[in-house]
Amino acid sequence: MDKTITSEVDFKAIDEILKSCDYKKSHLIAMLQKVQAIYRYLPEEAMTYIGEKVDGLSPATVFGVATFYAQFSLEPKGKYEIKVCDGTACHVRGSLPVLNAIKEKIKLEDGKFTTKDGLFTLEIVSCLGACGLAPVVVINEKVYPQMTPDAISVILDTLMKEEQ
Repeated sequence: MDKTITSEVDFKAIDEILKSCDYKKSHLIAMLQKVQAIYRYLPEEAMTYIGEKVDGLSPATVFGVATFYAQFSLEPKGKYEIKVCDGTACHVRGSLPVLNAIKEKIKLEDGKFTTKDGLFTLEIVSCLGACGLAPVVVINEKVYPQMTPDAISVILDTLMKEEQ
């Protein structure tokens, strides 16, 4: 269900999600996860729609849940979500040079987290729970252990070539 970043919400798709969750407010997190799987973030229009369509919910409640959980994003994310661990073990073993190599390779602008083309989103995380493999990078849930600037450059080159 991968879709390019867009601000247009397909309300028929949202209706299908609501139906699959039996329109139950207790399934709100599942609804939001399914919406985010389509858009790679939670569009405001989709959250408002869910809040209006599901009994016992309001748009404010939906927004509150979406902002409470770190798994949800209110900003569009790239096709490839790159997480760089900067926990103690990763930091000591060289995560910052890896991070800088990623920023340079994907041409990420200062203060931005997603590339202009919507291909990559970069996130620095406190710990990925793989300290013995430090420094660690995760790209779309795939773990890349013992990263070096050269190794991450090769991985990113491969991903970029696949997109051409």
